[in-house]
Amino acid sequence: MSTRRVVITGASSGIGQATARLFAQHGWNVVGVARRADRLAELEADAGISTFVADVTKQEDVDSLRDFLADSGPVHALVNNAGGAFGASSVEESDPADWQKMFDVNVLGVQRVTSALLPLLRQAAADGHADIMTVTSTAGFVPYEGGGGYNAAKFAAHAVVGVLRLELAGEPIRVMEIAPGMVKTDEFALNRLAGDTSKVEALYAGVEAPLVAEDVAEAIVHALELPGHVNMDMITIRPVAQAAQHKLIRGELKPKA
Repeated sequence: MSTRRVVITGASSGIGQATARLFAQHGWNVVGVARRADRLAELEADAGISTFVADVTKQEDVDSLRDFLADSGPVHALVNNAGGAFGASSVEESDPADWQKMFDVNVLGVQRVTSALLPLLRQAAADGHADIMTVTSTAGFVPYEGGGGYNAAKFAAHAVVGVLRLELAGEPIRVMEIAPGMVKTDEFALNRLAGDTSKVEALYAGVEAPLVAEDVAEAIVHALELPGHVNMDMITIRPVAQAAQHKLIRGELKPKA
């Protein structure tokens, strides 16, 4: 089988970067997409992958990405990873601008990129199959206090994935979703909590082995490397310490005496 090409948004850090690196290690042709050119340059130098600077909240950037990909080869897989959370205030006290940013990147960004690249994915699928994997969150299934905007955005992203799977039924294009729970990365919580490192430390305090970006990357790569007739519709991935969105164990995990 010839080398497959995967496009990963939000590839400059966290889950996106870990996923780009792992795909490259598995022999895929990887195109990492993100806003920060300096971070992408480091990734390109370290991992030997192709990169493209684009902001998924800007249609002109997405159009330029589409044109670049169309001119440079087939697209067998898309990983919609770009996203983020901004603010942790109540619905009453939230800044609507934070919600706007969350919807633009987590929901509209998924729609923009998916719509733009579907013709290229269809071309690749003519010789087998193509894949669309979207990274959502367990926040898209269970609401919690202070999560209003992020809950709403990820609920919406989950709905988009479900609709897309129905709309593409009959085509050899797998539509997948992975919903991580607690993942400890360098930037996600820091961005959400406005750079307050003490709050970030409190979030993870005492939690034995929260997920890291590489754990989620392993699941994404595994799902896309399964035989083409196998569709992992929904993958929920959490650390063992997080039994549910509201049930987080702080302290040592050990068998009952």
